[in-house]
Amino acid sequence: MGVLYHQVADRLQALILDGVYRDGDRLPGVRVLSKQFGVSISTVLQAHQTLEGRGYLQARARSGYFVRLPTVDAPEPVMHKHRNRPVPVSAREMTLELCADEQKRMVPLATAIPHPDYLPLRQIQQCTLWAARRGLETLDYAFPGKESFRRQIAQRMASVGVAVPPDDVLVTNGAQEAIILGLRAVTQPGDIVAIESPSFPGILQALEVVGLRAMEIPTHPSEGFSLEGLQLALEQWPLRACVVVTNHSNPMGARMPDERKKQLVSMLDAAGVPLIEDDIYGDLYHTGERPRPAKAFDRTGNVIYCNSFSKTVSPGLRLGWMLPGRYMAGARQQKYFSNLATSSIPQLAVARFLEQGGYDRYLRSARQNYREATERMRAAVARSFPVGTAVSRPKGGFALWVQLPAGVSGTRVYQRAREENINVAPGLMFSISGKFESCIRLNGANPWSERIDQAIARLGALAHEEQSLSC
Repeated sequence: MGVLYHQVADRLQALILDGVYRDGDRLPGVRVLSKQFGVSISTVLQAHQTLEGRGYLQARARSGYFVRLPTVDAPEPVMHKHRNRPVPVSAREMTLELCADEQKRMVPLATAIPHPDYLPLRQIQQCTLWAARRGLETLDYAFPGKESFRRQIAQRMASVGVAVPPDDVLVTNGAQEAIILGLRAVTQPGDIVAIESPSFPGILQALEVVGLRAMEIPTHPSEGFSLEGLQLALEQWPLRACVVVTNHSNPMGARMPDERKKQLVSMLDAAGVPLIEDDIYGDLYHTGERPRPAKAFDRTGNVIYCNSFSKTVSPGLRLGWMLPGRYMAGARQQKYFSNLATSSIPQLAVARFLEQGGYDRYLRSARQNYREATERMRAAVARSFPVGTAVSRPKGGFALWVQLPAGVSGTRVYQRAREENINVAPGLMFSISGKFESCIRLNGANPWSERIDQAIARLGALAHEEQSLSC
């Protein structure tokens, strides 16, 4: 039934976008649509509720459902082409400040953390209680990871085109540790590493921890990491690694096409530069099929694949994994030296969750939730922000990258919003060289509410005010 009402919602949305039903039009009654689509009345009602969640319909008491569209659609951000030099990564106090603010009951639009309502709380509680009763199995050092968990990961990797045995899986405390272990396995302090620009702040923090210099490569809002920019960097600088979020990058939400993933793997392999791939949002695609990781095109073991369940199952579990490829010996050594092993109970609990099929059932609803949440937030930004504002169109995940009109400071919007208990992420967080001053990132992983709606409207008003001051 769930699949059916989503299909009906998608067909109605297509009719709206094609102009068959225009802004303000009343949709036909549920009985009419029930006959039109050959489904039950309850399925039509669920489809209406789904479209209301996406921001395309508005329910009016005793009147029915009416089409509601943004007055103007926002374009996508542009890719800024800039010549860069390697830069040491400095402290990232602003990121810690934002995380602290999220604990202060501010409107949580800054950090890329899913709302608890979108997480499989009950299932994980049940699986954790089961795992806690495993006795001695929970008390040992699980290095390099529990066999049952690594076997489930190997099965999931096989489904996306990466055939590895369980022994090739190294369990970590989240994807952040996996990236740090990968960097330490292939670099020395002071080395140059290519990264996306804008880049996820966690990657910048990882570079800082290891003492590396970053070479920022422009990122296209749809196609992702610029291979042309990477080629120039390879020709001009002695790169020692490259870190890329290939699927639904944070903050832009870009997904690299398969052909460009193949080229990326081939280019770096030919240059002898390891690719550290962060695929943490790969399972959260909005429509279609699960995109393959770059690791699926790796034939030499040069790709260090990193992932975790922090954006899907639970941030608090701190459970991730990596496929270090030919760099396994170095990664295992770094893991052992850092903290010996990852906690056993979360591994056993998630392994059971995967084995019973609960994860895949949960993902079907999670993908729909994040698709609807980001579409609705994007529409709200288009309605409220100044003309000339550009907003990303993510194909997965839940981050929205907002590029404000020229002269409007994203940092000022962030500062003023913070004074009003609205937390957003300023664009300066996503670069080490002062770029993206006119940008902010919004977290779309929240159920829509009047509080969120009002916060977006207020952010738009602040952007209008900053624009008038800059004129």
